[in-house]
Amino acid sequence: MTHTIRIAAGLLLISFSAAAQPSGEEILERIDRNMSSESSYVKSRMIIHGPRTSRTIESETWAQGKSAFTEYLAPARERGTKMLKLEDQLWIFSPSSDRTIQLSGHLLRQSVMGSDLSYEDMMENPDLASKYDAVVVGSETVDDRECWVVEMHAKTEDVAYQKRKIWVDRQRYVPLREELYAKSGELLKQTELTDIQQHGSRWYPGKIVFKDMLKTGAGTEFIVDEISFDVDIPDYLLSKAALR
Repeated sequence: MTHTIRIAAGLLLISFSAAAQPSGEEILERIDRNMSSESSYVKSRMIIHGPRTSRTIESETWAQGKSAFTEYLAPARERGTKMLKLEDQLWIFSPSSDRTIQLSGHLLRQSVMGSDLSYEDMMENPDLASKYDAVVVGSETVDDRECWVVEMHAKTEDVAYQKRKIWVDRQRYVPLREELYAKSGELLKQTELTDIQQHGSRWYPGKIVFKDMLKTGAGTEFIVDEISFDVDIPDYLLSKAALR
């Protein structure tokens, strides 16, 4: 009888542990619900730490669905530069040349204003669950927060990173660390997300540090100064006419 009770208790414990740990797919869906929205407005600073000097670029971005419009505010030489993403197409307007150009193909892998982010990064759809299969491979502590460690593999070939590894806060369902890999398995980029803030029912990082592992320098800080979710965005702002 005692042996039977022990077996039953062990099975109950295993069942409870399995229920307590969500699947990789469930974690991605929770991240998407937490960090994605129908529309958003962000005012931000991008601090680019080069090998010798650092510089700061300020911008505003309005996003809706898979489209987004960004206008750069500072420094003076970048002021007035605009970027428009419509689905999987990207245009940039440069006030210095008074030209609008479309970026595609290998040009999307270029650095955004010398930062550790590429245009391909800026183009990426934040909806993780639709693009990746995921499995929980462990648990670790990051910045005193208990995290699920999740490995993600792309469902199709048309994504920038075929493999990703994320450390997800168990309670707030926001990534605190991420590694981005090429199809060959080479580590391409690392990100760290800190200053996690609550916005209504959402949790969102106030600061993200991007590090291109193939470049020198101390990385690029992306600092969120203002953010609003589910905002009204005028239709004209997400059109090519807005570039001029």
